[in-house]
Amino acid sequence: MLQAPDGRVVATTDFLLEGRHFRRDWSAAGDVGCKAAARSLADIAAMGASPLALLVALAAPPDLPVDWARELAGGLAAECARAGASVAGGDTARAPQVLLAVTGLGDLAGRAPVLRSGAAPGDAVAVAGVLGHAAAGLALLSAGLREQPLAAAHLRPRPPYDAGPEAAALGATAMIDVSDGLLADLGHVADASGVLIDLDSRPLRPADDLLAAARAVRAAGIEGRTPGGAPPRPGRSDAEVALQWALSGGEDHALAATFPPGARLPPRWTVIGRVRQGHGVTVDGRPWPGPAGWDHFAA
Repeated sequence: MLQAPDGRVVATTDFLLEGRHFRRDWSAAGDVGCKAAARSLADIAAMGASPLALLVALAAPPDLPVDWARELAGGLAAECARAGASVAGGDTARAPQVLLAVTGLGDLAGRAPVLRSGAAPGDAVAVAGVLGHAAAGLALLSAGLREQPLAAAHLRPRPPYDAGPEAAALGATAMIDVSDGLLADLGHVADASGVLIDLDSRPLRPADDLLAAARAVRAAGIEGRTPGGAPPRPGRSDAEVALQWALSGGEDHALAATFPPGARLPPRWTVIGRVRQGHGVTVDGRPWPGPAGWDHFAA
């Protein structure tokens, strides 16, 4: 039995599909467990709640090694512990490949949930956590550069779970976790709130680690496909590749939120734009020419 002191529980659910979200030749079982937990726990944090527990349904082929399943459970438990949650139960079934369906539960601690629909003109847009690291990791793994530092970011994202309740306490008007890409996910906020979100590219300039990853991938001759599925534009600089990762690369599970004008934000929250009258998402006042992020049902 689970108890939520607030008396209200927020819930979310997510899939992790072999061949779509992870590859067993790249990811150890513990990596898969960590990633599966992070995806749902970050959704809980993005509603301003504290993670309580996960319910995990696992479907797998009958020849899956028992040790692999145990390591998977260890990864789930370890990431839950980092978030202050636990695995409360689940189910198992047979399938041709590994599939996890994870339901996350969280406690609001007396606050109203932070939705995607509350952003208003004049609000500041801020982000907590890294951007583009998981996309860089995917490109590095695709290029066979597993030993590069950011390769692990695709295998084991590290969302800032406590930043969600912190944002709620600071008066966040809307919030979302960056799973499909910063532009794509802020587009969900803009749609739900009926506003325009204009990002400032200056605080989004890639840091040295992203630039080094872009340099390594380009030197290997493989930039990788962008998160939206489009092939990369030839001749891009390291900085352009890295900025595209930051803007449209998902699966870092950073938290992006809007805050009322004048809100005093802790240092881990970086202001990256403003909410304005209008519709959609722009960068420096203009539509972004590249992909916005991952589209699950794109051709």
